[in-house]
Amino acid sequence: MSVQKKGWRDLPTGGLILEAGSSHTYKTGGWRTYRPVHNPQKCINCLACWIYCPDSSVIVTDGKFVGFDLDHCKGCGVCAYECPKKVRAITMTEEAEEAKD
Repeated sequence: MSVQKKGWRDLPTGGLILEAGSSHTYKTGGWRTYRPVHNPQKCINCLACWIYCPDSSVIVTDGKFVGFDLDHCKGCGVCAYECPKKVRAITMTEEAEEAKD
C-alpha cells in the first residue's frame, strides 16, 4: 500500500493549518533528550507543572497529577523547574538512562 505524498503545489499557501486539532496526531516525544520523572511521595499536587507545561503533557485528573503524556513531551524541563524548590517532585533524567531500564 503506497501513500501518495503531496508536492509543494498541493500545500496551502502560507503554510496555513486548515484543520483544527491536528497537533494531537503528531507525536513529538521522540525529540526528547531528557524525560520528566515524578516522585509521588514528594508531590503536593500544586499543579505548577500542569500550568507551565508548554506542550500540555502533564495529565491531571480530579485536581491531582496522574502522569505525563510522553508521546508529546519534548523534555524541556519546565515542569521540573516550576516544581516548588522545597518539594522537587519532578526530576529530569536522560532518555538513554530510561531506555536501559
